[in-house]
Amino acid sequence: MLVARAQALAVLRIRSAALAVALLPAAAAAVLAAGIAMGRIPDGGAWSAARWAFTGAAVLALAVAAAVAAVVVRARPALSPTVPIPEEKAPDLYRLVRDLAERLEVPAPSAMALTPDCDSWLEDRTHPAHGSPAAAPQGAANGPPSGRRPRRRTDAAPVLVIGSPFLWWMRVAELRALLAPVVAGTGPSAHPDIAAARRFVRGLDAAVAVAAGRPALAFVGGVARLLLRTCRAHAAEMERGVAAAASERAQSVDYGLRIVAQEQVGLAYAGWDRLLNRVALPAWRMGRWPSRLDAGVVSALTELSRRDRLAEGFASRLGERPACDLLEEPGAIDEAASLLAARLFHGGPADTGPDWLPVAWSQYPEEVVDRKWRLEAARLHRVLDVVDALPALTPVPAAPAGMAAAPTVARVLERLAGPAAEAVAEELGARLGAEVAREAAQEALAARQRAFGGAATAEPWVEGLAPLFPLQPPRSGRELLADHVTAMVCCAAVDTAGAAPGLDWLDGPALLVGGARRADLGRTVLSLVEDGDDAPLRSWLGDVGVRPEKPVRLV
Repeated sequence: MLVARAQALAVLRIRSAALAVALLPAAAAAVLAAGIAMGRIPDGGAWSAARWAFTGAAVLALAVAAAVAAVVVRARPALSPTVPIPEEKAPDLYRLVRDLAERLEVPAPSAMALTPDCDSWLEDRTHPAHGSPAAAPQGAANGPPSGRRPRRRTDAAPVLVIGSPFLWWMRVAELRALLAPVVAGTGPSAHPDIAAARRFVRGLDAAVAVAAGRPALAFVGGVARLLLRTCRAHAAEMERGVAAAASERAQSVDYGLRIVAQEQVGLAYAGWDRLLNRVALPAWRMGRWPSRLDAGVVSALTELSRRDRLAEGFASRLGERPACDLLEEPGAIDEAASLLAARLFHGGPADTGPDWLPVAWSQYPEEVVDRKWRLEAARLHRVLDVVDALPALTPVPAAPAGMAAAPTVARVLERLAGPAAEAVAEELGARLGAEVAREAAQEALAARQRAFGGAATAEPWVEGLAPLFPLQPPRSGRELLADHVTAMVCCAAVDTAGAAPGLDWLDGPALLVGGARRADLGRTVLSLVEDGDDAPLRSWLGDVGVRPEKPVRLV
């Protein structure tokens, strides 16, 4: 705590030094004016010229200082997009955190919110540009229950932001242990020097963002950047000191259980990442957003516990009370967090609409998996039509106009295992990559239009609600081709062999044959795409009962 306070004072000294520099010309002008008025300095000549020069410099310096101060004060520091949790929606959660703060002898957070990510932190939302500070939860200002030592509460306490996957996967005791060092951070946050230093740094950061791209504020932005660079090292050391002090204070609270909770953090992050990439992303891309992502992460991690020996024993925890029981309406909060996740990671709209609909897990196989397969099969069919018209890749004359080839698996097998198979695979992969890239660009443009009200040329960032990063890295042409061939085969299996689309919590879309997942299709498709060997896939088709000559239904 001493280190954090010392670094906060260093930041405040930089603020004071900047103010002193701004006031220096005014001080010099005042000294000269007083000296001339008192007769100590001769009036006229060089002294008079110096007085007017310093007076002009003082006016300019004060004007610049006032402009910088106005921008710093009025700029809105970025706030993390979150789902607020009023106390009436989670009285048990507020009680748990309040009791934890009481035990740690620190102020309780002023409010709570959820973030659709595997992280938790305290966020100061008391900057003047954001309006009045966050009000304390109803009933919090009345003090602790009788029999406990009273403690002072202020409205300036930060907001506790909790990762939503933690609430659904962790047990109540684990969540309490995980939040202990976070809640302990409200103690340093309440220190006036640290709070003032944080407000100054956040204001400078916001001022730099406001001045970016605005020529009229170029000088103000330059001053703010200079001050930010000057105090950056002290601010970083201050935050490290705050974290160390909070961690030390929390040592006495559930220390052993906190080690177990940290193991669950790693597991939750792994399951959340796979759920977003392999389950949520395909739905988002076709205008559907899974409305129970946090409930889905429980299913994903439970499945991981069954498959991975490293996770043995974790499933036995499920008999204990989950932390989401601390919420009055966990389903509604999960839905709000799921919609925010779609906005943060994909750039989806803020509300539902004709092209942006929620989907329940029970509807996911039919509305997402089957539709995804048929969209990819249709894309592969279109690209095949183009490749078949290329003389260099077509060993036989092209079909006359009006006799287009049917979308069948047999057609795919013939082209990828026939003459010039290697060249055909390369051409198909390249053209599929171009189509996917074009559709992704259109998707990004639509996200920018939603974020900026139709201003398609604007930067795709607004209050953090545009896509933060691509969830999946770019795929090679062969990988895309394998995915599309797999989709065509799955469509044929559904149409001709009685198979059904399904959902694997860890791997996403899955093909069910006789109610069981067939995970061996990928290997046979790779043999076809990579080596031009269609024997394994033909054997698989015969085993499942797929009729490759029958046209598949496209969308």
